[in-house]
Amino acid sequence: MSRKVKSVRVPKELETIDLSGIIRECEAYLRDLESATLLKAQGNRDASEALIKTRERDLGKRIGMMVYKARVEYGRGLGEKE
Repeated sequence: MSRKVKSVRVPKELETIDLSGIIRECEAYLRDLESATLLKAQGNRDASEALIKTRERDLGKRIGMMVYKARVEYGRGLGEKE
């Protein structure tokens, strides 16, 4: 899988965000989507839907935490400048 990113513009608040970590989380989510597709193809629709719902919540929490940590780091930097 290609990992090349040509240009990303982020707000100052998110300069310290772990972009590689976000990409890794998205890769894991894609693998889970493939697993869910296989489960659905095997006739286990409930397990497939449960996997997707659980993983979506987990993905949202993990990325949200990364954004939060980057914002906290930005806030600390402001305190040091004053």
